[in-house]
Amino acid sequence: MLTQAVGYAATALAQVASGGGKPVLVKEIAQASGIPAPYLAKIVQTLARKGIVLTQRGIGGGVTLARDAKTVTLHDVCVALDDPSVQHRCMLGTAECSDDRACPCHRFWSSHRSGYLEFLKGTTVADMALFEARRRWKGKPGELPVAFAGVKS
Repeated sequence: MLTQAVGYAATALAQVASGGGKPVLVKEIAQASGIPAPYLAKIVQTLARKGIVLTQRGIGGGVTLARDAKTVTLHDVCVALDDPSVQHRCMLGTAECSDDRACPCHRFWSSHRSGYLEFLKGTTVADMALFEARRRWKGKPGELPVAFAGVKS
């Protein structure tokens, strides 16, 4: 399971991607997503240091993506926030996972870890933004705002 920080970051990045390139205030993201603003501000600072978002203070400032939403993956977010699920560790979290140090979970985790990482590397901020748009969109079924034209379903 991903940490709460990664979950909040994914939700926030989906909000930012939905902004169509316009800066979005952390306060607005927090309110729309139900995330505590001070905690989200710390997450955004980390994402900015890691090159995932750009931040600008002052009038007209806010948060924007540093790269296209289709190129930022959930794996990138996990790495930026040091999520334990992407570290090469034992499923039990006690040490580095290896055949030499095989715990009772080793065989299961080593066979499933690669699929898990593939999923994280294949899921983009654009995918998360589309999910959030579908969840919030109140238009006719099958219709999405123009900002999502061409994004895979």
